[in-house]
Amino acid sequence: MPSLQTAHSTEPLIRIENLCKSYSLQDADGGTITNQVLFDINLAIYPGEFVAIMGQSGSGKSTLMNILGCLDTPTGGSYRLSDRNVATLSGNELARIRNQNIGFVFQGFNLLKRMTALDNVATPLLYAGIGREQSRKRALEQLRQTGLENFAMHHPNQLSGGQQQRVAISRALINRPPLILADEPTGNLDTQTSAEIMALFEQLNREQGITIVLITHENDIAAYAKRLIRLKDGHVVLDQTRESAS
Repeated sequence: MPSLQTAHSTEPLIRIENLCKSYSLQDADGGTITNQVLFDINLAIYPGEFVAIMGQSGSGKSTLMNILGCLDTPTGGSYRLSDRNVATLSGNELARIRNQNIGFVFQGFNLLKRMTALDNVATPLLYAGIGREQSRKRALEQLRQTGLENFAMHHPNQLSGGQQQRVAISRALINRPPLILADEPTGNLDTQTSAEIMALFEQLNREQGITIVLITHENDIAAYAKRLIRLKDGHVVLDQTRESAS
């Protein structure tokens, strides 16, 4: 089977070339220590892909995810998102991309505890300048699509872990982004609920063509993806389609 990098005729949604990331730390004597986290990463992720990024703690996968989400910047190489060089974008442009072009789903759900599920989902629309009434109308429809319409007025502490993660996914989808970044989205969930959440990601990828990049350290969760990328000590050591990945 040809690699995904050569099997697509469309332009990549994500293109990373020779990407490096390091942090400078100060030692006890006042000197500077450089900690290299990512080394010469080259990746192309195409529209409609479902990709799992795996690696042990310290492999660099969370750092890479932060760069993909425009939450951090590389110290070398380039990152192009929808053929835009992220390094050239202003702070306001990056904030707009995070709001409108990327949906984030985290292990800890990151819901606002004092807000209802409805208002949590509507929040990105409010930040985008859409009126409250229209935002709540769209948020209710999004909750309906993820099976939570009857829980719209519940607060996070009134919801199960799986329900909270569905609210978080609804929030990630509300601006209809082409890309979802999911960082250990099943880490706080039991086995059955994890399977339900991953089935939802599969459905979103299959029926809506949303590109999904998933970070996980669990093989059974990564198996839902169509492509596996494995990091070790800041290097890509495996990049295979699911059919050929072991």
